[in-house]
Order: sequence, then C-alpha cells, then structure tokens
Amino acid sequence: MNESAARTDKHDVTVLVVDDEPNLLELVASAVRYEGLNVMTSLNGRGAVEAARATRPDVVILDVMLPDLSGFEVLRKLHEIDESIPVIFLTARDAVEDRIAGITVGADDYLTKPFNIEELMARVRGLLRRSRHWIEEEHDPTVVVGDLTLNEDSYEVTRGGDDIKLTATEFELLRFLMRNAKKVMSKTQILDHVWHYDFGGEVNVVELYISYLRKKIDHGREPMIHTVRGVGYVLKPAA
Repeated sequence: MNESAARTDKHDVTVLVVDDEPNLLELVASAVRYEGLNVMTSLNGRGAVEAARATRPDVVILDVMLPDLSGFEVLRKLHEIDESIPVIFLTARDAVEDRIAGITVGADDYLTKPFNIEELMARVRGLLRRSRHWIEEEHDPTVVVGDLTLNEDSYEVTRGGDDIKLTATEFELLRFLMRNAKKVMSKTQILDHVWHYDFGGEVNVVELYISYLRKKIDHGREPMIHTVRGVGYVLKPAA
C-alpha cells in the first residue's frame, strides 16, 4: 500500500500548494492550515517537484502558468514520483481546450481564477476522501482557548462561563483567531479568510472588528487578543 494511502488522521495529511503569486499562495496555504491540514508551498515548478520528492504530498494544488516549468510539466514529474498523487489545477486559463489538456495529462480536477476559496477546499476534501487519504473524523464543534469557548454549531461563545453575544462577522473573526490560536495572523490573512474579496482589500475593516471583539472578549479581563506591531494579531490564553 502507498504510504500516504494508509493515513487516516487528517492532521497527518499534507497539501502542496504551487503558485507564483505570493498573495494567492499564502491565501490558499492559510485555508489549508485552517482546515487542520499540513501545508507545503512553492513559487515555482522545480521547487514543487523537489518538495514532492522530499515529502510526498497527499494532494497538490498546482498553478498551470509558472515561471519555469508549466503546470503540465510539473504534473508529469509528480507522477514519475508517485502516479497516485491527486492534483487540482488552479489557473487563469478558462478555455475548454485548456481544461481538456489538464485532465488529459492526469489532473484530477480543474479550477479557474478567480475562484471561491471554500469551493477549492471542498474539492480538496473530496479528493482526499476519494483517494482514501482522509477518513472523516467525528466533528467536535467546540473550540477552546484558555477560558474562552466557542461552539461552531450553536454559535455560542463564553468566557469564564459568561455568555458573549457576537454578530455573524465577529463570530467568524473570533473562530478564525481561535482556530489559529498562538499564531500571528496578518490583516491580509484575516481579511482574505473572514471577508474573502467582498471588502476589496480594505484592511481597515480588520482593525475595526478587532476593536469590537476586544470590547466583548477582553473588556474587564486579562487580554487574549494582542497586536503584534507591523505584523498582525494573535489570540492566546490569558497570562
């Protein structure tokens, strides 16, 4: 049996993301991490092949237009390493012949830019299930950081046993911070995940909603939401 095919814990699953646009690369990588999966990244084809050879990924998200090798060439080299590696082509090309070419050379799926990050991750989950790399775990809706608890099903939030009422956007922002507890998240990462592209890149909205959250989560208590000047924000248990 292929080594990766034996994996059943999603935390042991690795996704390789390959794109020459740094911002898009980080957006997709952040979404993969948020899903609870491991991630490797590369800005070019040769780096992707080297990464795949060193640590065989369970799925690859691969841009077609790369600065050195084309995505088609990279796919061929990946399949020389392990022909069972599932690949999703991610590209600005939307012509029918390009999609046919991608599938013909062995891609498992094809998504054109601009794309919805939730749709991309749904396709990643589907590939992992079909390739038996990921058996669904029982979903635990409760996220706990220190004395702060969030329930993703009931949308209830408490701190120290006290109920905290949040708007839908505040809840999604808090969930993202809690799912990435102790990690510094940039304003761009937060904007991309919580608002996607709906705010046209206005990072000021992040500052505004962080201030809303602080008033509800931290007011009168030891702070959990911290600013890392020049980098972003981090949520961690109170000291």
